[in-house]
Amino acid sequence: MNDVVYKYPASGNPEYAVILLHGRGASAEDIMTLASAINDDGIIYAAPNAPSNSWYPYSFLSPIGNNQPYLNNSLGIIEKVLRELNTSGINTRNIILTGFSQGACLALEYAFRNPDKYGGVAALSGGIISTNITGRENLFSGMPVFIGCSEKDPHIPLDRVKFTEKVFSEMGAAVKTTIYQGSFHGIIDDEIEELKKIAGKLKKK
Repeated sequence: MNDVVYKYPASGNPEYAVILLHGRGASAEDIMTLASAINDDGIIYAAPNAPSNSWYPYSFLSPIGNNQPYLNNSLGIIEKVLRELNTSGINTRNIILTGFSQGACLALEYAFRNPDKYGGVAALSGGIISTNITGRENLFSGMPVFIGCSEKDPHIPLDRVKFTEKVFSEMGAAVKTTIYQGSFHGIIDDEIEELKKIAGKLKKK
């Protein structure tokens, strides 16, 4: 299994990228199906594989120490992919971080710990991992963030979704949170449309 799966545009020198982070028990190949759903040939898609298909062993709601050193190692994987994209000529402000479930939590946590003007963050059924939030105001300067989750997600409590929205809003991001009716844990068409909107806004800058 490759450490990182890439999907490159058919032609040209792309200036934009999406980092795709899979959920627990899944793989880079699984989350790469979002590339076809976004259906934008002007973007590089990069999907790293988590060691043993899991970014960290316990729930994101567990004390952070319980998930170490796996959590920090996984955040380091994102850092490596992002820097490789930078080296290839893609500016951080043109890179979108997105993920599903455990990958969504990881994308949010990476952005929180490494505040920069990313192209955007899309968290599909996820929430921030950290809860000790101090001195983090106005660091994102309007960066778009989308958080989508069902109202009774079996793995993501609604109060953590709302907490995540508050944290990123206070950090200056332009946050859109959509809570879907029902109890499910999966990616739906509306979330894909929101991700496509972030990608579309990025290319209009």
